[in-house]
Amino acid sequence: MENESICRPLSELSTSESGVIVKVRGHGSFRKRIAEMGFVRGKRVTVIKNAPLMDPVEYEIMGYHIALRRSEAERIEISTAPDASTASASGTALAQVLQTDEIANRFLHEAGRTIQVALVGNPNCGKTSLFNLASGSHERVGNYSGVTVEAKEATARQAGYTLRLSDLPGTYSITEYTPEELYVRRHILEQMPDVVINVVDASNLERNLFLTTQLIDMNLKVVIALNMYDELERSGARFDYEALGRMIGIPIVPTVASKGEGIDALFDRVIAVFEDNEPMVRHIHVHYGEEIECSIRALQSLIWQNCDIVARYSSRYLAIKLLEGDRETLSLLDGVANFDEIRQAVERETARLERLYNDSVETVIADARYGFIAGALEETFVPGTGDKNRKATRIDRIMTHRFWGFPIFFLLMWLMFEATFTLGGIPAGWMESGVEWLGGWVSGAMAEGPLRELLVDGVIGGVGGVIVFLPNILILFFFISLMEDTGYMARTAFLMDRFMHRIGLHGKSFIPLLMGFGCNVPAIMATRTLESRKDRILTMLILPFMSCSARLPVYVLLISAFFPTGQGLVLMSIYVIGIGVAVLSSVVLKRLLFHRAEAPFVMELPPYRIPTARSVVRHMWNKGSQYLRKMGTVILVASVLIWALGHYPRPTAEQEAALAPSELAEWQAEHSYIGRLGHAVEPAMRPLGFDWKIGVSLLSGLAAKEIVVSTMAVLNRPAEVAVTGGAAVGGEEVWRAEEAALAQEAGEVDRQLVRSLRAQRHTSGTLAGQPVYTPLVAYTMMLFILLYFPCVAAVAAIRKEAGWRWALFSVLYTTGLAWVVSCAVYQIGSRFF
Repeated sequence: MENESICRPLSELSTSESGVIVKVRGHGSFRKRIAEMGFVRGKRVTVIKNAPLMDPVEYEIMGYHIALRRSEAERIEISTAPDASTASASGTALAQVLQTDEIANRFLHEAGRTIQVALVGNPNCGKTSLFNLASGSHERVGNYSGVTVEAKEATARQAGYTLRLSDLPGTYSITEYTPEELYVRRHILEQMPDVVINVVDASNLERNLFLTTQLIDMNLKVVIALNMYDELERSGARFDYEALGRMIGIPIVPTVASKGEGIDALFDRVIAVFEDNEPMVRHIHVHYGEEIECSIRALQSLIWQNCDIVARYSSRYLAIKLLEGDRETLSLLDGVANFDEIRQAVERETARLERLYNDSVETVIADARYGFIAGALEETFVPGTGDKNRKATRIDRIMTHRFWGFPIFFLLMWLMFEATFTLGGIPAGWMESGVEWLGGWVSGAMAEGPLRELLVDGVIGGVGGVIVFLPNILILFFFISLMEDTGYMARTAFLMDRFMHRIGLHGKSFIPLLMGFGCNVPAIMATRTLESRKDRILTMLILPFMSCSARLPVYVLLISAFFPTGQGLVLMSIYVIGIGVAVLSSVVLKRLLFHRAEAPFVMELPPYRIPTARSVVRHMWNKGSQYLRKMGTVILVASVLIWALGHYPRPTAEQEAALAPSELAEWQAEHSYIGRLGHAVEPAMRPLGFDWKIGVSLLSGLAAKEIVVSTMAVLNRPAEVAVTGGAAVGGEEVWRAEEAALAQEAGEVDRQLVRSLRAQRHTSGTLAGQPVYTPLVAYTMMLFILLYFPCVAAVAAIRKEAGWRWALFSVLYTTGLAWVVSCAVYQIGSRFF
């Protein structure tokens, strides 16, 4: 087996270990000094010994010895070569050294030709589109803020180099107002990418270049991707981007990410910047005015006294952030020897500047940034004569009209749900027929026994009962993708802000809530776009009431079985009730737990764009593939486990002899492990009209809501039908007529399971002999599934974003509310129906 090299910090090497320098990270005087001492790429360095207190460490490089602190050695990345253990015993020491160096050089070549690249840009600038096209990845692209909520990573190759791309969240600035902005800043400062690609929307240069000025302050290697350049050209504008690049010391490359134009040229410039072969690159300073520059220098002089800090961060960047009142930067310096002196200097200089300008320093610096941008664009950019927002204005006159905006929105929602049900039912029927055929074929091909029952009832019945709803899932995500890609999703937040404000939520909360109809997990993560932590937590707590696609299979099954007419309206009513419960919960929780001043509503309304077929299809396939993966993992395991719990323990020979076949099946269901579990929870379920099988099905949904259908398919096995030559004993005509009627009523969805649910009867108590499932019970069950326990993945997402306390509160609150609402609906409904 071929030996492998290990890339790690120089500080991790033990005495006598050696490695070859791959790259040196850091800033300013540290990087300059360390390069002068020979610590450059390709040089071998060996650990000689540690100081008595283990720091600093003595190294040998280029034939002389030098001491470095461990904190400094951490910023030097080396590739360790394997020992020449594969050399023959007769080989000389020289041969071993040559072999070791040859292997080391090979690994050095591979490691040295890997470039860490971070993609940074404003929301809606096409950053994720560029990332997808360049790397072949399939991340979600949406025409609104907050799609990328954490770094996505992928790999691209160009000119013998491997580019490791990190798609960072879209952000307008690198401040500490939102978790996204902090995430981007920490990634850049801590991961220290070799090159940053700043993706800039060519149709909105002035606003996008504000982020560029902050990257300039951070003293990074940057290449600008001037994206959507075709829109700039169509507008009639003229832009000398090469002149601007020379002015700010950053190469600029026009790109059209949606069409794949300019990607190769962009990566060529990235490689040139990485190799220090780009003549346009030079470090400049954005001038903030003499008074602010004086304060920056005063703080820099104090920061420079801390070698470890200035080796990792640009002292100018730190000084600017301190003047802006950035608490994250102040906490970064907490613990340095002269921290008190730095803090006092910050307070003194901030007070001086605010007296001088009669405004906050942060505002003054922002004004200076925009002044710098305006001056640079005045020399290089001539705007077009057309109104770039004219098309959006014409469309918005209808879509966000004072009177027509809401009817249009609700009409689109109704169309989405109706199409999800009706159009999805056709291919779902084909898939259900295929599952039936497969189950029949396996049943006929295998001998009777536990293995056949496992495959037919557990695997095919459980997984097949859920997989038939894949077309419905795809259609739902097709409509959500259209709303996102066209830019209409952002308009919904604009429409709903006043209403959201009335119920205690921020207008921008509406986008995560609408995303929740697809999946609660990314919707929870998308709450990071909200500036206020309390707004984020409140939005997370009510998000589980948005009916995610995982609940859709349960709705479709029950509506198909018990609501032969008005199915689209029934489905929509469930979604509307979820929204209503979310609204009421928001009002109550806001007053009890989150009472405070409202955050301002500031949100970009992106231009309308025609979505590409590739983007829509890719979104559908991504969600479909996630659904299929869940089929083969969580749902498969759950189906087999539920079958085993329902199959064991087996009755004794005496019991089998004493019971009739129908009584034996009933005994097995009642006395199996899952039957015992169901009977244990049945007292809590009985006020809701549920029997023990429904209770077990609901318990199984704690892992994933799709498993509810899988459990129902396993527990409610379709009654055996004696068939001869494909026709029922009762007569082929009767059988065919029943099948046709059932297919029409059930919308071609899982006919066998529908037939079995309709046939279920209570076996004990006052309801003995009466149907288990009625339209009222079915509707109550859908309400319970709508409101109760979020899936495990959603709970984990809440824990990650808000902590265990809020995750546990979400579990208890949603489940308790589900029981109360369902009980009230069933008890009241049973009085009238």
